[in-house]
Amino acid sequence: RLIMAEETHWFIIVNPTSGNGSSKRKWAKIKTLLERNNFQFYHQFTTRPKHSVEIVQDAVLQGFTKFICVGGDGTIHNIVNGIMSQSIVPTASIQLGVIPIGTGNDWVKTYHIPKNIETAISLISEENLMCQDIGKIELEGSNDKPVYFNNLAGIGFDGYVVSKVSKFKHIGALAYLMGALFGLFKFKSFNAEIDHLSKMSYKSTLMILVGICQYSGGGMKLTKDSDPKDGLFDVSVAANFSKISIVLNLGNLFNGKITANKKVNCFKTDALGIRIDGSDPPFIQADGELIGRGSFNVSLIPKAFSFYGIKKPN
Repeated sequence: RLIMAEETHWFIIVNPTSGNGSSKRKWAKIKTLLERNNFQFYHQFTTRPKHSVEIVQDAVLQGFTKFICVGGDGTIHNIVNGIMSQSIVPTASIQLGVIPIGTGNDWVKTYHIPKNIETAISLISEENLMCQDIGKIELEGSNDKPVYFNNLAGIGFDGYVVSKVSKFKHIGALAYLMGALFGLFKFKSFNAEIDHLSKMSYKSTLMILVGICQYSGGGMKLTKDSDPKDGLFDVSVAANFSKISIVLNLGNLFNGKITANKKVNCFKTDALGIRIDGSDPPFIQADGELIGRGSFNVSLIPKAFSFYGIKKPN
């Protein structure tokens, strides 16, 4: 049905499967709190993968520019893809509030957006607008539409971990640690060439990470110096890690010390091409969602995404 939105109206997207189903269980409480805080809104539940992309596109057609996500990193990722793939209004004029209910809740960590529902709602009502860069991935040799990401994308070990995480989601953020442990024994390193200022070749690569924000994989810090609005990706390339070396460095994946390892090359850029050798290319993930395999190009769109965050004291 067609709704023509007024400026004050919000459109709320609820992923009922987020947080192992907890967003569905908590929706009645969230709805009551939103009404109590004088939000005027329409809402829709997602019913299939990537449904949020279509919901956003349809809602923008109806005049909505203010959205709230009730879900986790995957739901935010799909809403961002809905925002970035429409051409009716400038992407930065669409605003997103987040009530975080997910497995990793990684993106919100950078902005200290609280997991507590009441606090998250009062933060949205303050309407403190922030802005950040967005990444754009184009898979080589594919007719698929570009994929956009707001947090971190990567290929290799992290993509393999994402492919296993769904089996462990019932245990929450620990799912990523389980996926990592599982991956230690199964993951095969790969050869890669990075097209940046000059071509760089890497043998026996563990993973290549392209970051905008700080955290991924249930709280891992895999990039060195990310700034979500400096117009540059923070890239980490980890190569020549033995299995025992990965085991010894598992803790460093979570505390950020991995980037100090001499086997990790870190640099900043606003675009790069990643070429993969071999007949069994590794998985690519964007914001914890699997998007394909093989070679791809990444470019940065500065300050393309607006959302409500916490105002930091000066």
